[in-house]
Amino acid sequence: MTAITSRHHPLVKEFRDAARGGNVMLLDGWHLLTEAINAGITLETVATCGPLTAEQQMVLDRARRGHAQIVEVSSAVLNAVSPVNSPTGVVATARKPVADAATMLTPAPPLVLAGIGIQDPGNAGAVIRSAAAAGATGVIVDEATADPWGWKALRASMGAVFRLPVARTRNPMATLAAWQSAGVTVAAAVPRDGVSMYDTDLTRPLVVLMGGEGPGLPDEVLALADARISIPMTGAVESLNVAVAAALILYEAKRQRALGAPKPCGEGGR
Repeated sequence: MTAITSRHHPLVKEFRDAARGGNVMLLDGWHLLTEAINAGITLETVATCGPLTAEQQMVLDRARRGHAQIVEVSSAVLNAVSPVNSPTGVVATARKPVADAATMLTPAPPLVLAGIGIQDPGNAGAVIRSAAAAGATGVIVDEATADPWGWKALRASMGAVFRLPVARTRNPMATLAAWQSAGVTVAAAVPRDGVSMYDTDLTRPLVVLMGGEGPGLPDEVLALADARISIPMTGAVESLNVAVAAALILYEAKRQRALGAPKPCGEGGR
């Protein structure tokens, strides 16, 4: 295989376009490439540079069997197609997965994370990673939220975006309203004046609404919610990072679902 050495090769533009978004996503690094292959993501082009280990060659063989185009590039070209400062030797383009929001309601009881206006791609990716780890059945975000399949969000999610349904929609309110009609509770996470997450039944069919950095959830979203929940905090701390807050609430839901819903105060003895 002859290596591509010119930074003016059409491949460079293809990869740079993918880094800017659209229907194609950019995967940087062997970990993301492997996660994508394991999840059955459709790869388009895989660019590699340098000698390969036996394990890396196996990954490329799997990509080739999936009909991906494998190309060898020089270090200069790899630096041109990779968006990171220190590329790890492989960059790939792939088709974004498409998820149906209806699939997020199974298995029962569903636990869905809904992100509204999470603008930082690192936070968006970390929220998805926490959702996957906590056993959420899906993630839905609005268009004001950073692209979950953008390269920064992908790196933050560590491939978790491939392991559960994730959907980005122009009208999340319509989806949430339809879910409410189907018996799903929509709970808005607020920094203060909500019911403590420890005193809230998180075992029911549930959507947890998380707002963006700074402004939080807009009033029209809060008006839709069936309940407002807060994370107890001490001292002068006013709020938590959205990714941290999402992890805490989702893991409390995971705990409750493993042990049963907490009893209201006054029940169950002293």
